[in-house]
Amino acid sequence: MTTPRHIVIVGGGTAGWMAANLFVRRWQADAVKVTLLESPTIGTIGVGEGSTPTLKRFFELIGVDDADWMPHCAATYKVGIRFDGWSPASGRASYRHPFFSQPDSFTTNDFLTNCRTRRLGLDVNTQPDDFFLNGQLARQHRAPLTPENFPFDVDYGYHFDALLLGRFLAELGTSRGVRHIATRVTDVHITDGTIDAVTTVDAGRIDGDFFVDCTGFAGLLIQKSLGVPFKSFKNNLFNDAAVALPGPANDELPCETVSVAMSAGWCWHIPLTSRFGNGYVYSSDFIDADAAETELRRLVGDLDGCFDARHLKMRVGQLDRHWDNNCLAVGLAQGFIEPLEATALLLVQVSVELFMDAWEQAGFAADGRKAFNATITDRFERVRDYIVAHYKLNTRSDSEYWVAARDNNALSDSLRHMFDVWYRREDLSVEIQRQQLKSHFDTRSWHCLLAGYGTFPALAENQPNRGDLFVDKGVENFLAGCALNFESHAATLRAQPQRGLASMA
Repeated sequence: MTTPRHIVIVGGGTAGWMAANLFVRRWQADAVKVTLLESPTIGTIGVGEGSTPTLKRFFELIGVDDADWMPHCAATYKVGIRFDGWSPASGRASYRHPFFSQPDSFTTNDFLTNCRTRRLGLDVNTQPDDFFLNGQLARQHRAPLTPENFPFDVDYGYHFDALLLGRFLAELGTSRGVRHIATRVTDVHITDGTIDAVTTVDAGRIDGDFFVDCTGFAGLLIQKSLGVPFKSFKNNLFNDAAVALPGPANDELPCETVSVAMSAGWCWHIPLTSRFGNGYVYSSDFIDADAAETELRRLVGDLDGCFDARHLKMRVGQLDRHWDNNCLAVGLAQGFIEPLEATALLLVQVSVELFMDAWEQAGFAADGRKAFNATITDRFERVRDYIVAHYKLNTRSDSEYWVAARDNNALSDSLRHMFDVWYRREDLSVEIQRQQLKSHFDTRSWHCLLAGYGTFPALAENQPNRGDLFVDKGVENFLAGCALNFESHAATLRAQPQRGLASMA
């Protein structure tokens, strides 16, 4: 058997409908039946409303253009993330982690070389957003869409309303053959560790030969029914709660997520066409929910309570096994790493795609499951390392939270080696290759993080006053010239045609 005959997805939301659409798109010729059961009383959590460029590839895989879905989901383009106030000792108010594009091939080596030069104590420019095209686009609020006269690929992600995206993907999935049943699961039938069926309130018993758990933190199938353990990341990722607060739309319409350091965590600012999304991700060990809400309202200027806040609890960690017998966990059911780098949907997509690859190669075979679980576990761990580094490298001293995060030495061996190579002025690219790291974060991302935080030794006393490739190579003029090819973000979205499902028929 090369594909499962009947896949039953329990739970909807963005994760469930992403999985459903990937299944029907890839296995449509194999007569695979996909049924999605979604409780009408459980809403989408939607802690984050941003993505990495992997979501762009998701829509390409399922044959959906930007104009087919973005206007329906209040979506905007995202060219990267700006971090405000995470490292005061760097002397910079902020730094950017831009998404990378084809024109950056002309400037990446200049950035990496300057970082190496600065690690030797010489005073050169190492501001990440000065070296990458999307850094320029973010500053100028320009959309990352290339005109025909600029034949280069530019990568980007999106901001979106998570509830609206879930609804769009549901309509798309059902139009392509997914059977959607609005009902609640009341019982799970298991024989020798294999799920045979689920019983629902409105549709009775539903049998399947493979089940996907998209029930969020509840983990109804894989944790509560199959008993797969959950491994917490609490020892080095402290944040376990969030409070979300909408705000009015911004006419300038930025094209980046902004992450602002707060007293016990950080705040996101995400631009949508309909509103601004704001939220405070924090540790309940260092601040209570009421104080966090007040701090967030003060930051966004809503102490009068014009907008209603929504409080959320987060369980940060991952399952011991993401695929157990005939059940795959996806989304919050499989694990969650806080939304600092917007990796939640990235991990959903990677998990589903790699599962389909593994199934086509080995089906139910234990070796296929074992290899898949090892791969996904490692992906979670490496993303975790990158997020942990944000906290470990912070230079704030204004609260116990930031001091505790910096003093925390619960680091993986992989992350310790990355830090060691950096401080010894060796090549991170070689270390990434040595560790055979397969992660979303490559050497450019690590350099953006380490340089953005100003993780450098003191400047040498004697400076040659030369050797700055940013100046010598004319990087600023090159990127400024490239940016002239791009239109404003707001104007681009206003001109975007509003298509829909009919255009994808």
